[in-house]
Amino acid sequence: MNIEILQPKPFDLVGNPILVAGNAVGFESHLTIRISDGHDEIVAAATAGSTSIRQFQAAVDIPLSAAFTLSRLFVTVTDDSGGEDGVAPPAVTVPVLYGPMILPGFGGYWLHTVARGESLSAIARRYYGSASRYPIIQEANQHIVADANLVFPGQVLRIPREA
Repeated sequence: MNIEILQPKPFDLVGNPILVAGNAVGFESHLTIRISDGHDEIVAAATAGSTSIRQFQAAVDIPLSAAFTLSRLFVTVTDDSGGEDGVAPPAVTVPVLYGPMILPGFGGYWLHTVARGESLSAIARRYYGSASRYPIIQEANQHIVADANLVFPGQVLRIPREA
């Protein structure tokens, strides 16, 4: 069984529910979807149909009781019908950033292209009315902004917004 996760892409900023979709090659494939931060795990399922290349999709609701402590989650799709004779079943994992852990009331994001002379503080002031909220922007873009003092003209940042 081959699995290709088309959504979410690595480091996508996702909300609740987390939408998972892709292609799977196999025979009557039952897929397990695990979403975890290493501390807690939510499990869901999807099917990919029978024989040949089949699409799968699922909307995984994250309950309020989920004990995630990190904003970086891992979405793993496993083919439960695969793996035999001591061989682990095929699985694919994609890291994502979970918006509700970054900004309570997360409802999506705006895209912002950094202009010359801008800082995360200035961008936070523009979108949130307060420069001190720049860590929200940095966390939502942690895969490209390791240092809050280093943003570059032309970078496209995701600015989390409330619903």
